[in-house]
Formats: sequence, C-alpha cells, structure tokens
Amino acid sequence: MAQKEAGSSLDTLILRFNAKITELQDLVVARNMYPASSVTDLSAVDTALKAMELQVHAIKGRLREETDAIPKAKKLIDASLRQQKKLQGMSAYVPVYLPERPTMSNLECERGASRETSDQPTSYRSVIVEEEPAALPREKKGRGSPPLWYITSEELDSLSSYMRGRLTLDKINAAVNDIAAYAEANVQLLAAPKKKELRDIAMTDAAKGKHFFLETDVKGPNLKLDNSGKAILTILRHLGRITETRIGHHRVIILLKKP
Repeated sequence: MAQKEAGSSLDTLILRFNAKITELQDLVVARNMYPASSVTDLSAVDTALKAMELQVHAIKGRLREETDAIPKAKKLIDASLRQQKKLQGMSAYVPVYLPERPTMSNLECERGASRETSDQPTSYRSVIVEEEPAALPREKKGRGSPPLWYITSEELDSLSSYMRGRLTLDKINAAVNDIAAYAEANVQLLAAPKKKELRDIAMTDAAKGKHFFLETDVKGPNLKLDNSGKAILTILRHLGRITETRIGHHRVIILLKKP
C-alpha cells in the first residue's frame, strides 16, 4: 500500500516537472520570435505614454486657465450689454442721415454778393457803392454754432396723429440738420460786404445774437417748402425748436436753444 502511494506521488511529480519544462520551452520560443524588436517596441510604447502624459498635463493646465477666465468674461459681457443699452438709447435721438454743415469761403461770399448786386438796377448799384465807405454796424462776435436740438420719439408720440401725419423721426431730425445748415450759411453771409439787408435783420431785437434763416433759404435737401416741409416746421414750432417772425417783407425763422 505504501509502495503504491509512493509511486503515485512520483508520477505526479514527473508530470508537473514535464509541464514546467514545456512552459519554459514555450517562453523561450516566444522570446526568440522577435529577439531584436521586443526591447525597441517596449521603449517606443514608454515614450508614447510619457508624451501622452505631458499632453494631458497641458490640457489640464489650459482648462484651469479657461475656468479662471470665466468670471472675467462674464463681467466683460455684462459691461458690453450695459454699453449696448446706452448706445441704443443714444441712437434714438440721432437721425440716420447726418449731412455735413456747409461752410462758405470768402470767395463764395463775394460771388454771392456780386450776383446780388448784378441783379439790381444800375442806379441802385451806384447808391450802394456810394454807401460802402460808411461804417456799418456790426454785431458782436460769439454767435457760435447753430443749435442741433433733435426731437425724441416720446415727443413725436405726444403729437396728435393729425399733426404727425406720415412723418417719421428720422425725417424730422434730418430737417433739423437742414435748418442748422441754413443758419450756419447765414452766419457766413453776414461777413459779406454786400449783405446789408441780412445784417439789418440780424441787428433787430428779434434776431440779434440768435441763429436764424429766411423762408427763402429753405431749398432742401431734406426740408422743402412743400406740404411735408410746412408740416415739419409746424411740428418744430410746436415743440419749441423754432420761432417765427416777420421782419420787413421776410419771414424769419429763429432757432431756439435747449434750456
């Protein structure tokens, strides 16, 4: 009985030993399949892993920077929205069309004066020439630029539909630009030597020290003496932008300043 057990244990040991030998043989064969590239491949894998780790660290750092910048970006967006609201509020007071104010050079003033003189009878021109040496009264300087007092959408809405008609805010404020241009041109013409009649108007109590233009000056580009132009003048007079008076045979429109 003891001999049988001893034989069985020996057989088991031999089987295990043979299995170990077979396993070692398989490992040797696997190792010898790629003897030159095995180490190189492992080194390449290690290098690639290290490169990926560096990229992951860089991405994490960038994410931290972006996260820190989010509060600053929110503040900037809020400030931009507030500025946008301010600009939208300001745009309600500014018309789409803003023409440049015309300025008249001395040469243009002289040409206008010469055309006016050439239209007069010869006898009347001789009287004017004789009066030139006399000193003409001059208004004090300091008239400044004509007021550009635009109307607001609230003021336009406050008008009756009959007075407002089909007029828009932009069209009325474009006319405000025109009347300021007319007044600016008259300021330039006051320096012309032949504009005695215009200077006489400027020296009256109603127009002295104020910006004004004559009804005959209304020639566009936006304000004309048609039904729309007369309606615009009525609205501007009603809203306190202008006042009208008659001086001699001229209808004089005076620009009022914002209080």
